[in-house]
Amino acid sequence: MRRNRSLVALSGLVMVAAAAMVPSRSHAAGREGDALPTHPAAASAHGLQLLPAVARAEPALFGSFIRPGGSVTGLPSGAACAPDMVEVEGDYCPYVEQRCLRWMDPATKLQCAEFDRTASSGQCFMKTQHQKFCIDRYEWPNKVGVLPRTMASWVEAKSTCESIGKRLCSDTEWTQACEGPERHPYPYGSGYSRDSAACNIDKPYVWPHPERVYDPKTSADEVARLDQREPSGARASCVTPYGVNDMAGNVDEWVVNVSQDGQPHKSGLKGGYWGPVRTRCRPMTTGHEETFRYYQIGFRCCGAAHDVAVGEAPLAER
Repeated sequence: MRRNRSLVALSGLVMVAAAAMVPSRSHAAGREGDALPTHPAAASAHGLQLLPAVARAEPALFGSFIRPGGSVTGLPSGAACAPDMVEVEGDYCPYVEQRCLRWMDPATKLQCAEFDRTASSGQCFMKTQHQKFCIDRYEWPNKVGVLPRTMASWVEAKSTCESIGKRLCSDTEWTQACEGPERHPYPYGSGYSRDSAACNIDKPYVWPHPERVYDPKTSADEVARLDQREPSGARASCVTPYGVNDMAGNVDEWVVNVSQDGQPHKSGLKGGYWGPVRTRCRPMTTGHEETFRYYQIGFRCCGAAHDVAVGEAPLAER
């Protein structure tokens, strides 16, 4: 009996030692109207790699978006989202008819000055999808007064959100958070009239030189020349009905392409940027694949809404 007890004790020690040797796993993974006049091939032609190993110890080629050790802390019971996020709940409509009455650019029809507002505006004639989730109040790094990050690929954006217990927003979540319960074309003011003073939009287009954007020797200077970002929260009027800031303009935001079943790519871009493009809630640019990055592309994160007690798992879960 004594010998058996010794064997059991020894076996327990071996199991503990084996468990201690298992490494912890990181959460870090690996103009249609707004389309930009360039392509990743512009960089590959110069022998550059557009997709850095975002979880490596050294910074990525154009800067690391991962915040090491980041996590979402617990909140008192009854809180649905972390303090830096906004709770959104409502019914997403796959298709809403929006008729432009007056174009600012009749030739290209990207910038609608005024949408038709009727009794049926915002009504959904398809089956709706109920959604409840949390979304970052600002564009990454989700801090008021700080410039949003750019030159992020979809892969980097996804990995960064997951590294802090969040996830990249789906395009349906993003659209709902932007247009509000009444499904407005624009997230500010009446929701039907374009206002370049409300958000960072419609600034003059500066023609980029892609080869300089992607060359590490000239990238910083070229991106700085093109840059027309504003600090997050700089325009108090640029807030959606749900209370989310800067969803129109400032920087393009990566999302997961759900509404189009991941075709042609899993990646999509929403919101437009500071230039003269669509910059409204519904459109999504789907022409750029997951490793594409550019001077005006950023992102924000989402997560599941929960009621949790202090000390429980992060509020924003994947």
